[in-house]
Formats: sequence, structure tokens, C-alpha cells
Amino acid sequence: MKILTLDDLDFRGKRVLVRVDFNVPLEFGDVTDDLRIREALPTIRKIRDAGGIPILMSHLGRPKGGVQDSLRLTPVAKKLEQLLGTKVVKFDDVVGDKVEAGVKALKAGDVAMLENLRFEAGEEKNDPDFAAKLARLGDLYVNDAFGTAHRAHASTHGVVQLMKGKAAAGLLMMKEVEYFHRILTNPEKPFVAVLGGAKVSDKIPVLKNLVEKVDVVLVGGAMAYTLMLAEGRRIGASRVERDILDVAKEILNLAKARKVKFLLPIDHEVAERFDERAPSKTVDGDIPDGWMGLDIGPKTIALYSAEIQAAKTVIWNGPMGVFEWSAFAAGTWSVGEAIAENGGCTVVGGGDSAAAAAKFDLTERFAHVSTGGGASLEMLEGQKLPGIAALEESAA
Repeated sequence: MKILTLDDLDFRGKRVLVRVDFNVPLEFGDVTDDLRIREALPTIRKIRDAGGIPILMSHLGRPKGGVQDSLRLTPVAKKLEQLLGTKVVKFDDVVGDKVEAGVKALKAGDVAMLENLRFEAGEEKNDPDFAAKLARLGDLYVNDAFGTAHRAHASTHGVVQLMKGKAAAGLLMMKEVEYFHRILTNPEKPFVAVLGGAKVSDKIPVLKNLVEKVDVVLVGGAMAYTLMLAEGRRIGASRVERDILDVAKEILNLAKARKVKFLLPIDHEVAERFDERAPSKTVDGDIPDGWMGLDIGPKTIALYSAEIQAAKTVIWNGPMGVFEWSAFAAGTWSVGEAIAENGGCTVVGGGDSAAAAAKFDLTERFAHVSTGGGASLEMLEGQKLPGIAALEESAA
């Protein structure tokens, strides 16, 4: 896999289109979580320090190809100004004559930001004409938006095809690619996968791919109950996907054939209904009728923590229970804490796993926390992401 890096390009005096992922939460016109902006700062600074002029591109929300004032990137540009300590030239459009003139007027040391890419219908359609308009704005291209690398959009794919030999991965993108490449191709053993979340159906390709690579699989969350049922265990009123029981059995058999230790919860925190204040209790073994599992129990926590402690590589994707509710957060917190204490190569998928890590103040204690939920999931499935494939093709 060959991808150009920032060290491969000469940025002096060049306008550099930089795809970032500034799809951040806003409230009353202010950014409420600036993690994604902060993660992009090293790439932006390195381009500036090398004499380049970064022209940042990002989407925000789902405006569906039309202008929505509430989804303009102006608050994001203001937050970036604060973090960078320098003025950011914010354009009111994505492409067009005014933007082209404004870009040409930029000088060394300037930082610019285009308007929300998804205000243009051509972005998500990967429209060649729109990609060409974007490409005209820069001499070079850098993709530092791992969170959108699984989308073949104009800003992540189409424009790269027009930048042959002039497109590189940013520092964050390279960090993401290198960590996932390491755990999926050359992990230190024992390799433990901790998988959770609501649906087995969302994780079928991940399970099938990881069972070929890991030594141990630890399952929590509602997805555990479908797998428990496939084993013939009682799950009470817990959430279950009965239409994929055959696939669940196939995964269990595949793990057995590969001699992978595949562990499901041995005790549970259960409630009478899906309600934070519902009567709850801890039960061993199967779940009685009328009760639903909402978190793993203390014996499962101890069992899973011991497996994690013995691992040299851990991938965590998905919570162990309804961690948003304090009554059912112990499983996710305890497993997260065990992974954080591991000291080996610990990688956390984006999405709910990253949210849980942040909630329990664990983020800084992992080797790597991915910034892309969907992108990290597809990496774990063994797929080649369009945004990364485009960079490889450009470097060839």
C-alpha cells in the first residue's frame, strides 16, 4: 500500500486543498465538541510551516444539496481561529467565481475555509464537474478526513483523481491507516476483540473478518442476546434479531472451527422494561421471562477484564450496555478501564465506542481512538475505503 504523505509534497507557495472532517456538534451557533478540529491542527500547521496555503473543505450535517443557514461552517471557522491563533478566511460559497478570485488573493500564512461541501448536490454524487471546480482551487490536495474516507464523494474521491501525484494523506489520516493496518495485518498476540452495540446484523462482516485474525472475542451489548439465543439460551424480553439466527449460528461455528475463544455474558444487569428508572437486578446465566438485559454483570466484567489484561492487542468496537444510563454503565466503563490499563496496542473504533471513552474520561489512555465510526467499521470488515483507494491510485 503506497500513499503519499505530507513529507512527499513541496508546499512552498502552493494552495493546498485539505479535506478535513469538521462535522462537529453545534448548539446555539457554538461548537460544543471541538475534538475533530483539534485533531486536524497538526496537518494544518505543518502545511503552513512548509510555506503552503491550506484551503479547508468539510461537510457539516445533512443539508441534502441545498443551503441551510443553520449548517454554515462560520462557527467552525471561528473555533478554528481560536485554536490556531490566526485569522481564517471563510468563504460563503463552496465554488464559483467569487471563491476562485478569493483563493487567488490568498497569501503565504493565510488559512481559508470553503462553505459546507454538502450545500452542493455534486458533492455526495461525486459529480465530475463539481470535482473539477474544486480541483481548480488548489495546486495540491491533502485528505485528513478519515471519518469520510468510506464515502466516494467529490471531495474525497473525484478531486483526487484529478490530482495525480499531487495528493497526500494528512497526519491524522496516516495515523488511522497505520493503526488499523497494524492490528489487521500484523497484530501482537494474544489479540482480543471487544464487540458490542445493539445489532449483530451491523457487525456480521466485522465478526466474520475478525474471527479469522483474533484469539478471543468478547461480546456485550444487545447483540449478545441474539448470539445467546443462537446457542439455545434463554434471553427473556431482551432485544433480539430472530431473522439472522442462522447467521449468528454460522459465526459461532466459524469461531469454534478456528479455535477462537468466543465469550458471551455469563451474568446480566436486567430490567423489567427499557427505562433508566425501571426495577432492575443482577441475574446469573440465562435471563428470566419478562426481563431484558441492559448491561453485562459483575462476573462477566471480571471474566472479560482478565482476557483483556492478558492481551497484547485489543480492538474495541461497541458498548457493553446502555452506557448513557448510569444504572447500566458499569459494564462499558469497566471494560473500557481494563482496555485503558492494558498498555499494549489498544485501538478504539469511532462512534459509540469513542463516545463512551470520552464520557468516562478514558480517551487519552488508549493507543488510538478512531475519529471515524463508519470508516473504522468498514476497515474492521476488511474493506478498502474509497478515500484511501483514491490516494493509492494517485500515488501509483
